[in-house]
Amino acid sequence: MSEPLNDFGLIGLAVMGQNLVLNIESRGFTVSVYNRSPAVTEAFVAAHPDQRLTACSTLTAFVPSLARPRKVMLMVKAGAAVDAVIEQLIPLLSQGDIIIDGGNSLYSDTERRDAWLSPLGLHFVGAGVSGGEEGARKGPSIMPGGPASTWTALQPIFEAIAAKVDGVPCVVHIGPGGAGHYVKMIHNGIEYGDMQLICEAYSLLKAAGLSSLEQAAVFADWNDGDLQSYLIQITAVALAQRDPDTGAPLVELILDKAGQKGTGQWTQLNAAENAVVISTINAAVEARVLSSQKAQRVTASTLLHGPEPVLSIDRATLVAQVHDALYASKIVSYAQGLDLMRTMSDKKQWSLDLGAIASIWRGGCIIRARFLNYITEAYRVDPGLSNLMLAPFFQQVLNRSQTAWRAVVAQAVLHGIPVPAFSASLAYYDSLRSARLSANLLQAQRDFFGAHTYERIDRPAGQWFHTDWPEVIG
Repeated sequence: MSEPLNDFGLIGLAVMGQNLVLNIESRGFTVSVYNRSPAVTEAFVAAHPDQRLTACSTLTAFVPSLARPRKVMLMVKAGAAVDAVIEQLIPLLSQGDIIIDGGNSLYSDTERRDAWLSPLGLHFVGAGVSGGEEGARKGPSIMPGGPASTWTALQPIFEAIAAKVDGVPCVVHIGPGGAGHYVKMIHNGIEYGDMQLICEAYSLLKAAGLSSLEQAAVFADWNDGDLQSYLIQITAVALAQRDPDTGAPLVELILDKAGQKGTGQWTQLNAAENAVVISTINAAVEARVLSSQKAQRVTASTLLHGPEPVLSIDRATLVAQVHDALYASKIVSYAQGLDLMRTMSDKKQWSLDLGAIASIWRGGCIIRARFLNYITEAYRVDPGLSNLMLAPFFQQVLNRSQTAWRAVVAQAVLHGIPVPAFSASLAYYDSLRSARLSANLLQAQRDFFGAHTYERIDRPAGQWFHTDWPEVIG
């Protein structure tokens, strides 16, 4: 009698892959696993003898071990490695089988792979997975795209392994083609903004003399209120951590050079291509780039002058002001990311449900936060909302926070404390609420040197004018 076939297959047993496998198996599914190094596969399965796992040393053994339609998830490095595994799988799979890329692939690569596999009768799903190692094991937020028909096969597994908020799984079918990986890319862009804003809050509190332990208490207190989020929570824990060798706050011993894997830059490029402003996310990405230029910054610190980054201000007042500035700037970061998603959804005809996307970000993922409940509700009330900042709840928060927000940015500028994301967020807020900007002069300049024409406020929209400007000598 033949062995029963397994429910799911996973290729790539790095930390994320291993934790996803254990999550899937723990929900009652049988799993076949494969890694390009057979020793890794054997060691992983041997370490979990009581789990219903099948170790496969070759893909020719892996594929036949799966029930049809076969569901094969790739957890390998984005880029050429994904294409290489797909090449090996194609001759082994049958029509109707599903390949799922769970890595951080660029959405356009996902669309290319979908176009490649679809004529072969194979289904390709780009699924964003957020939550890190812990999320993979205990319940991530999952953003699957691809053909709608695949959702029927994947839904029972994905809903079982996803994080739950109020009993609702943090997973929905995002949309066709590369929509799933696109939404994960924007998620990561917003994550960049969130993290940079928190770092700027830390910098301001430090400039006011708050120790790492005192800051840890501030962030822990914030995590009990409207700023509650995973990132605020781990910030409090990180600031309280002591170095076992020196006894000093560990965060103060970490080199100030930030790393990045590219999804923030992808978000920047996509925003530029679609003429959407994401200034908070841009500032966050650029701050990481500038942080990496440590040697140049050290040299510049001895040559370029500025005030001492010390804030002489009542601590309680500053903590309250920074709280409001952080909350307001966070809203702007999300508003910009959601605006970019809405624009791409219209362009690609993806029909993205922004409320549903916000809903699945409430648990499991890195940017999970209490205020995502309010974002979810805002889009449920008004699915056509043009900008998150215009929803009544967020209007109220921004209106009551803007005074403190301005005070924080002003103090930072006066005392030479770089707050690029706070500043960019406030500038976006002020630009959006300005019925008239200085672009009238810009249009005059463009018409002057390039005869690009302009519209007039005293003429019907759509009528274009050109002025014969005086000649400039020199």
